[in-house]
Amino acid sequence: MSRYLISTWEPEVPAFWHSRGKPTASRNLWISIPALMLAFAIWMVWSVVVVNLPAIGFKYSTNQLFWLAAVPGLSGATLRIFYSFMVPIFGGRKWTAISTASLLIPALGIGFAVQDPNTSYPTMLVLSLLCGFGGGNFASSMANISFFYPKAQKGYALGMNAGLGNLGVSAVQFVVPLVITFALFGGEAQTWTKAAATKQMWLQNAGFVWVPFIIVSTLAAWFGMNDLASAKASFAEQAVIFKRKHNWLMCWLYVGTFGSFIGYSAAFPLLTSTLFPQVNPLQYAFVGPLVSALARVAGGFIADKLGGARVTVWTFVCMILAVLGVLHFLHAGSFAGFFGMFLVLFACTGVGNASTFRMIPVIFLTLHQRAAKGQSEGAQAQAVASANKEAAAVLGFTSAIAAYGAFFIPKSYGTSIALTGSADAALWCFIGFYVTCIAVTWWFYARKGAEITC
Repeated sequence: MSRYLISTWEPEVPAFWHSRGKPTASRNLWISIPALMLAFAIWMVWSVVVVNLPAIGFKYSTNQLFWLAAVPGLSGATLRIFYSFMVPIFGGRKWTAISTASLLIPALGIGFAVQDPNTSYPTMLVLSLLCGFGGGNFASSMANISFFYPKAQKGYALGMNAGLGNLGVSAVQFVVPLVITFALFGGEAQTWTKAAATKQMWLQNAGFVWVPFIIVSTLAAWFGMNDLASAKASFAEQAVIFKRKHNWLMCWLYVGTFGSFIGYSAAFPLLTSTLFPQVNPLQYAFVGPLVSALARVAGGFIADKLGGARVTVWTFVCMILAVLGVLHFLHAGSFAGFFGMFLVLFACTGVGNASTFRMIPVIFLTLHQRAAKGQSEGAQAQAVASANKEAAAVLGFTSAIAAYGAFFIPKSYGTSIALTGSADAALWCFIGFYVTCIAVTWWFYARKGAEITC
């Protein structure tokens, strides 16, 4: 048996948790976090790269640029569907190492492709699709970490993993604009030209800068993480979630929170440069994802204390008000107000991401414990184990569905601007969707007498 495989794992037993469980869980969590940060960085790298392509000689239309920013969301979301089920099949340690290593492919590909303005658009589109490897990693990472922690600390653990992992979006939008300004990994400089301004740029660094960190993180996962025997399950065992009503309800809600976060992150630089051409969006783009990531960490603690459903309802209310604020300042022509409202929106998505993910383990544990009520201790223990496996699969699958926000939000902006000349139609659609999220959360989880109070 591998020395990395843990055969007995009982985090709900206090003696086990304090003696052996907590140190092991913490080690796996703190190796998982940087791996997830890198995954998000690669997933969202095109949000920064596309802004610079026209200025260094790439002859792509605005719609083509929006496609390059949106396509990683499409492929990442689709990969998440499959990644959701990989940890119980392969093991958390093995899959984290393999999925992290896969990030080298798009990182190196982008580094070489952007050096030649004659690189074909289909080639760029393929590289954009491959960045979806980073998007897929979130589903398996969250499923893996959920196995390590007891119910009372799942909000904290998932909030830390996702919140600090989400910092990869902010990191890519902060780091890339810096590293492309000087020679770092070789290759010729590109001449960047916009209006009367001209400067030298090394856009290849946008991909190459992540390579050494990906290698280190892959090795850390392979030699430092663990596989849990209790987490093993076939796809058939996990596929029961497709029959669970609450799986689909939580998919809907997580589209509203995480789908909004990742979609706004992917689209904000290009949206800003389109609506406020006098503004350099790369000076501001990293702030929103940073706020959201930190809010997600705080949201995990808040949801553990107040309950996930209650926090989720008020989060969607605040998101509606924030989008109305974006519309107001957009018509007023105020970038400061527009940016400020987006920061509020980003903070809300972070809190909502944590609160919805706090709801999922509670919902499925409640369902299975109700079914096992009055039965033997063995049956009740099996109910907890089954609940953990289903919850892990649901965490991954909901994140897969929600990740399509990284495609639909940029495309919604692009389509709205193309058809109406403004982004208003897209923003009003978002408001309508958030209203449905409030209704679903309140009816099924938050009201007095709800089917499952969580």
